[in-house]
Amino acid sequence: MFSPALVLWGLLGAAAWHDVRSRRIPNRLVLPGALLGLLLNTLPLPDLAPAGLLMALAGMMLGLALLLPMYALKALGAGDVKLMAMVGAFLGPQPVLLAVLFTLLSGGVLALAAAVYSGVLRKVLTNTGQMLLGGFLQGTLRMTPPAASSGKLPYALAITAGTASYLALAAGGRLGVLA
Repeated sequence: MFSPALVLWGLLGAAAWHDVRSRRIPNRLVLPGALLGLLLNTLPLPDLAPAGLLMALAGMMLGLALLLPMYALKALGAGDVKLMAMVGAFLGPQPVLLAVLFTLLSGGVLALAAAVYSGVLRKVLTNTGQMLLGGFLQGTLRMTPPAASSGKLPYALAITAGTASYLALAAGGRLGVLA
């Protein structure tokens, strides 16, 4: 039986693999993946109620919009933002909102684990504080903060883990009225 969720899992796995190996998520993976998500939401497939093209587009735009501020703060790369837009094309708007929430939680756990493992937890916490202060300064006082490097984390792993968590909980009916 064909499952769009399995296609999404495969695309996320490929993105995570690329991100771990090269710290980049190729456009040649994300763009066709997003188009496939839009297409699959318009086709009448057996045992599947497609969301429809407009809902898939809304999910794609929401996935993009939710991570775009983190790109503007230089906390994420453009590939990460485009990957979440691709996820939104598969899931639609309400599910991608939950997938982003699970992704942010997964990213926090991943970042803490990587910082502890590499012995740079203090630096990561300092950079996080500087990033939050920088966002405040830019947003409220129109001041430009000094740039602070926060390292490179293959965030496709967090997007994959967060989306997989959402899909697993949704399939098990454990999201209640939120799903």
